[in-house]
Amino acid sequence: MNMEIGNVIAPPAPRRLDDMQLPPVMMREILLKTMFRKNADLVSDIARAICLPVPVTQELVDLVRSQKLIEATGTLHANSGGEMGYQLTDAGKSRALDALAQSEYFGAMPVPLDVYREQVERQSIRNVRIRRAELTRAMGHLILPPTLLDQLGPAVTSGRSILMYGPPGNGKSSISNGIRDAMGDRIYVPRAIEYAGQVITVYDPIVHSAAETQEDDPTQLRRSGTRFDSRYVRCERPTVITGGELSLDMLDLVYNPTARTYQAPLQLKSTGGIFIVDDLGRQAEPPQALVNRWIVPLEEGRDILALQSGEKFEVPFDTLVIFSTNFHPNEIFDKAALRRIFFKIKIDGPGQEDFLKIFALVARKKGMPLDQAALVHLLKSKYPSIDNVYANYQPVFLIDQMMAICDFEGIPYQMSPELIDRAWANMFVKEEAIMH
Repeated sequence: MNMEIGNVIAPPAPRRLDDMQLPPVMMREILLKTMFRKNADLVSDIARAICLPVPVTQELVDLVRSQKLIEATGTLHANSGGEMGYQLTDAGKSRALDALAQSEYFGAMPVPLDVYREQVERQSIRNVRIRRAELTRAMGHLILPPTLLDQLGPAVTSGRSILMYGPPGNGKSSISNGIRDAMGDRIYVPRAIEYAGQVITVYDPIVHSAAETQEDDPTQLRRSGTRFDSRYVRCERPTVITGGELSLDMLDLVYNPTARTYQAPLQLKSTGGIFIVDDLGRQAEPPQALVNRWIVPLEEGRDILALQSGEKFEVPFDTLVIFSTNFHPNEIFDKAALRRIFFKIKIDGPGQEDFLKIFALVARKKGMPLDQAALVHLLKSKYPSIDNVYANYQPVFLIDQMMAICDFEGIPYQMSPELIDRAWANMFVKEEAIMH
């Protein structure tokens, strides 16, 4: 049965142990390790810890009990609806310790990679259709030229790669965040996936914001009618933002030698969402090398990762990649790389009219009264000295500077030509000889 919450079809909860499609030994060992580590003795507690429905957990407990690794304690817990208690036998404890020596992973049962692929298709970023009204609403806090939305809209709706370029300080990062906000729907992120008996953790609270506090109580989920596979967490579409620190090895699986598990790389964590490469050209790796790494994923919707053993395997690549740079594209890419980036959008600084709108908006928001003489001084004396090149970051910078000066001088917030001069001096560093 497919269940839809919002516009995305939720992953159906497994009904029987056979539905799990995981190696039986792996399931048995995760169960033993979880009971050992969490001291769980009731099926309902175990079910919550391994993120499976109670009937499926009971089936697994019965199977492992038949192997003499678990035994019933013979006591019914009155305060838990008369549930039977279970404990590890000596053989079960020994097996749990052996299993922990092989891998420290316990808790949520992983989702097999092939099963996860099906969920990625159900919630693909390419299924998102953002209309002009939604994009306008999400960008409402920004003053943008109308033609920019004409370019951004089709780019976002296509789910293809975008390169935003232009001078620094003009809101490329804010626009990227606005694109994320326009999406608005929710998807299901697996806590962990399994491939070839290896566990790869995917859900990361730093990247994924859970849409609600999810009580992983399988009995509660059944009663409330919102029953989906609780091995997943329902989240906002994820956004991964990287800047100058991005390196090619951050796009590989991360192996934890202590836990003997893998952590998903950034692009896999951003599946179903947005991957923003900010400040392209500031990384240690040349931009061309970074884009070359994405070519196959961007064109074919699949990425290739490698295990410690060297074995390579395919994972879905379902991410809207946004490259943002202050360099002109021709300076950092060859023609072949540029051809592969589907949309190229120039983000320019505002004209004088939009600059004044932004200045007034920021001043109102920060409680700074506008002053005509100060504004005339700014536009007629200051900006001509830099060829009237305006940038979106400048109103915030100048107003914050004037507020800091007013705080220091112990005067109410105000603007004046003199305060404009003092703020301006901090925005640009004069070229001058330094005495040695």
